[in-house]
Amino acid sequence: MFELKPISRDGVPAALQKAERYRLLGEPTAAESICLDVLAVAPENQQAAITLLLAITDQFADAPAEGEQRAREVLPRLRDDYKRTYYEGIIYERRAKAQLRRGAPGAGEMAYEWFRKAMTLYERAEALRPPGNDEAILRWNTCARILERGADYVRPRVEQDYEPSLE
Repeated sequence: MFELKPISRDGVPAALQKAERYRLLGEPTAAESICLDVLAVAPENQQAAITLLLAITDQFADAPAEGEQRAREVLPRLRDDYKRTYYEGIIYERRAKAQLRRGAPGAGEMAYEWFRKAMTLYERAEALRPPGNDEAILRWNTCARILERGADYVRPRVEQDYEPSLE
């Protein structure tokens, strides 16, 4: 319908600053759009890819399943194994938090599974991390504390045997 206007390569640093600012202002769709503009002229820009992934996960409250798929599509753009693993963990963690905010029946059990997947990825990222980089440990600890605090609600799914009524 519309032909998008490309930004200049010289404008990439300022555009990335704006994208980060829009994320911090709670306007992730604007940040996402800016990152897409940057990636159109600089497809290998790692900062743009990471900010794009985070902007998409900022929108999980609106459409978590669709958002998760879009965020996963960004992962292959990340060249570094550590970052791919770490940010995949971020996707699961943010999906879990979005699920808790929605509060639907079974939300706690679903969120628990996503937190545990995030924690597994953070452990893998910890093994790949550069020296002095503790962000995967910090994220793992955050997930662990959320699970400990919400133990009565955020818990593993309990399988129940089902017997159909004969009446």
